[in-house]
Amino acid sequence: MTSIRHRTLTLIIGLMLAGLAVISVFNWHDSNHEIAEVYDAQLAQNARLLQGVMRMPLASKEHAELYQAFNRALGEAAPGGDGHPYESKIAFQVWNRKGEVLVHTASAPSFTTPPSTPGFSDVVDLNNRHWRAFMLEDKPTDVRIWVGELGDVRSELVDRILRHTLWPNVLGSLMLVAMVWLAIGWGLKPLADMAATLRARHSGSLEPLQLTPLPSELEPMQAALNRMLAQIQVVLGRERRFIADAAHEMRTPLAVLRVHAQNLLEAGTEQERRESLAFLISGVDRTSRLVNQLLTMARLEPTAVTPVPHTIDLTQTVRDSLVQLTPWLLSKNLELAFDVTDRPLKVIADAAAIDIALNNLISNAANFSPAHGVITVQLDQADGFYLLSVEDQGPGIDEAERGRLFERFYSRGNVQGAGLGLTIVNTIATRLGGRITLVNRPEGGLRATLSIPDGQSRTPLQRTTRELPPNA
Repeated sequence: MTSIRHRTLTLIIGLMLAGLAVISVFNWHDSNHEIAEVYDAQLAQNARLLQGVMRMPLASKEHAELYQAFNRALGEAAPGGDGHPYESKIAFQVWNRKGEVLVHTASAPSFTTPPSTPGFSDVVDLNNRHWRAFMLEDKPTDVRIWVGELGDVRSELVDRILRHTLWPNVLGSLMLVAMVWLAIGWGLKPLADMAATLRARHSGSLEPLQLTPLPSELEPMQAALNRMLAQIQVVLGRERRFIADAAHEMRTPLAVLRVHAQNLLEAGTEQERRESLAFLISGVDRTSRLVNQLLTMARLEPTAVTPVPHTIDLTQTVRDSLVQLTPWLLSKNLELAFDVTDRPLKVIADAAAIDIALNNLISNAANFSPAHGVITVQLDQADGFYLLSVEDQGPGIDEAERGRLFERFYSRGNVQGAGLGLTIVNTIATRLGGRITLVNRPEGGLRATLSIPDGQSRTPLQRTTRELPPNA
């Protein structure tokens, strides 16, 4: 793409040339008109002067002598004489009523018949020369006076005027282009300085730009660059934190996997090999869950790109998630009950985020539920929120630990946990504009409730309770 200077200069030169062309056309038209008016007036005036001479009260013999004197004097103005070159381009003739030429210049054109139409006219003589002429009939003396000039007299004058006006304009335009070039360079110098500063910065430098003095037009650009640099810093910080977290949390599981693998190699009996292999598989599963949780946390970071929330059916979203989780819960000898209204519940949210939150809440409940326990999922409404609750029959939580349950990598009494489940749920709740609460149930167990803004007023829900079939 061309530079700003080239684009601006091209536009200015184009406008200047267009303006010069318009002015030149106007000058040509105006010069033609004014010169034609002046020269036509001179033709008419010369004809009137000749008319006055022809009306002199002289005898016939004296008139003949006057005509002869006119012809002798006008003959001295023939081409190649001592007069002006233009004399040969200006002519006049006088005819009597019989069509006889009384007076004429040496350069007078030849006509087959004398012109008879009074006034101005454009005529062509026998030599194919174009004349601008004025014809005057004098009734008292019964003569016709014709005064004319060659057409190139006027065109040469117009060309000379145009040359004298056009060349200064062209030279002035070239000088103006040079000055505009320098002026544009001076005006764009702050932008060039900013570009030079950016090129001179270290590739890893993310400090904000502080260019002073800075034109007001470049202040939004500097602000935008600084915002982008700040966002890059946040993204890099998030990536460094993710790498640090992953490295910290993966160190122990990998070491454990290595121990189990070493035990498998050193096992002396089939029973020992099976136990070591079971420990190894369990460690791999825990590491896989940890990796998935870390990736989920990375996707839920505030700077990560997430889908735009839209209107979804919360009932159907929860039901679809539970259908996917039911086989896994049955494999752990757990039952699942879903307590919710039968009609659709519309909410503006991200279905994937709700699915992740519900998966983590149920996984957490499953980890602390006794064998053949029941995990109940409820969907209710109160105070402008939909309340998605997951209840288990586990030991509940210690009030002293409540403040730490949402910390990263804090896992209470679950050696297989990564300590990220409730952190992920809390992050999702915040992004949805809701909250997550944990309450011990009086009959035992824990109730985890995810509050989601409903965005509108609703009537109390008509509830139905049922247990999902094992093959759901």
